[in-house]
Amino acid sequence: MITPHETLAPRTGALDLDLIRKYSIPGPRYTSYPPATQFTPALAPHALEDAIADDNAAGGPISLYFHLPFCETRCWFCGCNTVITRRRDSASEYLDDLAREMALTAVRLDRSRLVTQIHLGGGTPTFFPPDQLRRLGALVRQHFTLAPDCEFSVEIDPRRLTEEHVIALREIGVNRASLGVQDTDPRVQLAIHRFQPHHQNERAFGWLRAHGFESINVDLIYGLPLQTPESFARTIDDVLGLNPDRLSVFSYAHVPWIKPAQKIFEDREQLPGAEEKLAMFAVAHEKLTDAGYVDIGLDHFARPDDSLAVAQRAGTLHRNFQGYSTQADASLYSFGISSISSTPDSYRQNHKTLEAWRASLDAGQLPTERGLRVTAEDKRRRTIIMRLMCDRRLDFAALSRALGLDFADTYASELASLDDLEADGLVERTAQGLCVTPAGGPLLRVIAMRFDEHFLTAAKRHSQVI
Repeated sequence: MITPHETLAPRTGALDLDLIRKYSIPGPRYTSYPPATQFTPALAPHALEDAIADDNAAGGPISLYFHLPFCETRCWFCGCNTVITRRRDSASEYLDDLAREMALTAVRLDRSRLVTQIHLGGGTPTFFPPDQLRRLGALVRQHFTLAPDCEFSVEIDPRRLTEEHVIALREIGVNRASLGVQDTDPRVQLAIHRFQPHHQNERAFGWLRAHGFESINVDLIYGLPLQTPESFARTIDDVLGLNPDRLSVFSYAHVPWIKPAQKIFEDREQLPGAEEKLAMFAVAHEKLTDAGYVDIGLDHFARPDDSLAVAQRAGTLHRNFQGYSTQADASLYSFGISSISSTPDSYRQNHKTLEAWRASLDAGQLPTERGLRVTAEDKRRRTIIMRLMCDRRLDFAALSRALGLDFADTYASELASLDDLEADGLVERTAQGLCVTPAGGPLLRVIAMRFDEHFLTAAKRHSQVI
């Protein structure tokens, strides 16, 4: 029997595919609670201003995110908010606007608050020429105070990377990289409009290692057109040959009603079926855990000495809009179109189009399109769901102290709703707490949903769990 106070070991062994089939339903990824599907434009302007002021008064560290949306070509699977262009002047113009947004934010914050984490996401951040990346680094230091050990990461498309990019990124303090690989099979690459020979991945790793990057992550996607369990196994082997520190193995989210480019897969009948997709997930999990990677949760794997794995063992793991993170106590301030910021009391998301985002900046306003003020009950449930997603356990006494209530009594109906999950071996319960079993690990989102009071009204807006 697993006790609520037991340190969780790396999860290994075969997956129970029958249970995954039974419980694989649409659900939130819980990078926030409430999820972004609950954000609303019906917000008084002063509400979010007050939330920023309250956060500033409370102090504490800051995490920064910059959405750099430009891509030269469209990957047909992509669900990100991107701008497709080959016009290089777009980078400098966008950076002019980012400078304005940073200035509007910085005047509302205490400069003594340290930035402990920065992430450059996309799009393709290396669409920006090296000198523009240097300019971005200078702007960040102009407006914010970086901690000496700031974790500074960037998303990289190996097809668009030069060694000059890598040098410029290191000059501005970037020390972590995440490479978009997705799949190494040429047939799959052509089907998704992303031809990327594996030697480009090897070359990118070589440059990053040579210039002192501390950690390299690889992004993979399963469920893409023409993929099979056998071909995806070869992709995993190719990537293991690169010796990455972390891997993110995402389930392809087919949402053509949101991303029309994905309709091309339906027209060509190229998507693998549910059983094949499940088999791909199983082969990835088996190969990565056999290779010594720790199953952090959902789609994240890391070496045992990686900071994510260390944080998981210490019970300090956190989730934010970039996935699992070690920065549990940092407020997130985000810049660029569609980016999401979060403070303990609020979420706010920027306008999704360049035109609307720039119009707000022209008016001297924070470019917020929608958001949410978090209620006291939201905060309690956020704590519960965060601990489930990060620790895979709930300690009832610790939660009672943290939330200022009798946890087992207050959430008795939610705990009772776990009866079927316990009967199927996904969780184990005692009077002291609850633990997620190895069989329940792939279904963390399903377990967390039982504590989500917003879920039933939003279920149709989420992707499948697996």
